[in-house]
Amino acid sequence: MKHLEEQVTQADSLGSLEKIRIELFGKKGALAAEFAKLKDVPGPEKKAFAEGLNKSKANLQKLYDERYELLKKEEIERILKAEAIDVSLYSNLEAKGALHPVMATMDKIIDYFIALNFSIEDGPKVEDDFHNFEALNLPKNHPARDMQDTFFCKDGGVLRTHTSPVQIRTMLETKPPIRMIAPGAVFRKDYDLTHTPMFHQIEGLVVEGKGEVSFANLKAILSDFLHYMFGEVEIRFRPSFFPFTEPSAEVDISCIFCEGEGCRVCSDTGWLEVLGCGIVDPNVFKAVNYEDVSGYAFGLGIERFAMLLHKIPDLRMLFEGDTRLLEQFR
Repeated sequence: MKHLEEQVTQADSLGSLEKIRIELFGKKGALAAEFAKLKDVPGPEKKAFAEGLNKSKANLQKLYDERYELLKKEEIERILKAEAIDVSLYSNLEAKGALHPVMATMDKIIDYFIALNFSIEDGPKVEDDFHNFEALNLPKNHPARDMQDTFFCKDGGVLRTHTSPVQIRTMLETKPPIRMIAPGAVFRKDYDLTHTPMFHQIEGLVVEGKGEVSFANLKAILSDFLHYMFGEVEIRFRPSFFPFTEPSAEVDISCIFCEGEGCRVCSDTGWLEVLGCGIVDPNVFKAVNYEDVSGYAFGLGIERFAMLLHKIPDLRMLFEGDTRLLEQFR
């Protein structure tokens, strides 16, 4: 066994030591071969032979453990030395990163709904006509399709114009009750002060048994959510139209710039539109084979919320990568 002990003590790396461990202690290793000879040892000598082998094995195990700890320590010291950082090289300690205001706003919104036991769902960005339009009560040639300014793909697919298809996919895969939000990027052919071709939405959906949810539930949760986001603002619900909800409403808050007095940002109305909502249209439930259920849905643009929270006048500033803007969010 002397040569085996020398192999252990002369190992110069953890890799070579691991190979030696397999050669010694493996199922087909040197010790296993020695123990296999035990069956051929005459009876009177068997006990002494076994004791000798066990003693040699214990000694080898001790040498291996000691060598492993030494080589492990040397490896750690080598890594630390190689990865050492000279902190004196960093003179500008303020040059640190931060979450982009759009992502920070999204996180804040998600935190609110997670606390209310909403799940977070996701879906593909390239959608088919059924999930993006037809299942949402937007059949072919429906005039409301023109509101979407859609990017069409050559294979007949579309870049999703909202995250509502995620609601359809969730309902097709899940049975009520459902409490979910769907955050993500969406695409429309818009580009001006308040629109970009790619932006982010969060849409929410609640589905319960028939008569278990109402517009009053929707109004209560959205009012609390808007106070969470903007503080003590006034809130109003205005009748509106969305193909996938009926009745539908748009929600306004008192202008956070002029506090409702009227200014250029709110077009002297004192109000800012922030989201849309409504009771899910029965045709949407019919498309996913739901019966005897009730539900409500809502949706908002995250960039819009980020602009209002941080009083950014032009939506495009959020995507131009100007460090003078982004440095303000450290």
